[in-house]
Amino acid sequence: MARTLVAFVAALALSLLATAQAVEAQQVGKIPRLGWLINTTPTGSLADQLFRQALLNQLRELGYVEGQNLVIERRYAEGRMERHRAFIDELVRLKVDIIFAVGDQVIEMAKDATSDIPIVMVACDAVAAGLIASLSHPGGNITGMTCITNDLSAKRAELLREAVPTLRRLAVLYNPADPHAVLELKQTRAIAEAWKVAVQALEFRDPDQLEALFASMKKERATALVTIGDNLTGFHAAAIARLAAKNRLPAIYGFRWFVDVGGLMSYGVYLPDMARQAAFYMDKILKGAKPADLPVEQPTKFELVINLKTAKALGLTIPPSLLGRADEVIQ
Repeated sequence: MARTLVAFVAALALSLLATAQAVEAQQVGKIPRLGWLINTTPTGSLADQLFRQALLNQLRELGYVEGQNLVIERRYAEGRMERHRAFIDELVRLKVDIIFAVGDQVIEMAKDATSDIPIVMVACDAVAAGLIASLSHPGGNITGMTCITNDLSAKRAELLREAVPTLRRLAVLYNPADPHAVLELKQTRAIAEAWKVAVQALEFRDPDQLEALFASMKKERATALVTIGDNLTGFHAAAIARLAAKNRLPAIYGFRWFVDVGGLMSYGVYLPDMARQAAFYMDKILKGAKPADLPVEQPTKFELVINLKTAKALGLTIPPSLLGRADEVIQ
């Protein structure tokens, strides 16, 4: 009887051990799946490529290699914001482990589509846009990186005024469908009005509007332009920079790739750093952390880029004090 009991206990222990090993093997064998919403094309701009590579490099350093122990489901909207909704629904049906979204409008779409799948974001102003409850306690299924729009709006306006001391009428090009763009317009307007500078707000919804919008700026005699950066304006950076040059309109942008394609100046976050930080959030979530428990971080690196070739074409002399603060000057 005793031997039978011992044998039974031993067999049970072996069975439980085998089950545990099988479960562990199954968990180890499960390859995580990342859903990546990309606003541009598969090739993208140089800035796109640097951002994407920064994320992939950091994931590799954390032990995630695409094609080996990580599957990435990329979805390219190619500048058409409406495509993101269908892509998000597709990623939800695929039951990806994480959705990676950049830009407040896209993040808001992802938030509306799922409350279960963790969303790692790179946002413009996640708190003001209502995407999270607070930086320290985001709540829900979203975490990641965000800027504070108010600080950046003020800084861009000040830099532009320093470059264009004759500023009297400021045109602001923005996408009204993006929550952060609406907020930044309000903040830019308040700053300009404090300087007694008139503001001409122009809603940008479709690239076919651009010629007419710049014609309106010319008609209203705008002396400078702020383009509020988001996925839509960013995708059409080259066209916007070209029209600003054609209309001899000094402009400041939120992303450096506007300057790379001929824009006058930009001030904003260094996006590759935000991509790298996003990878750390993904790693923590894949290891079991909940987005609601991961405080949202703010960027620490910003860059001012000035295109002197464009300034010369505009007949604009950039003050030495401003050039001295630039992180990069394109000759």
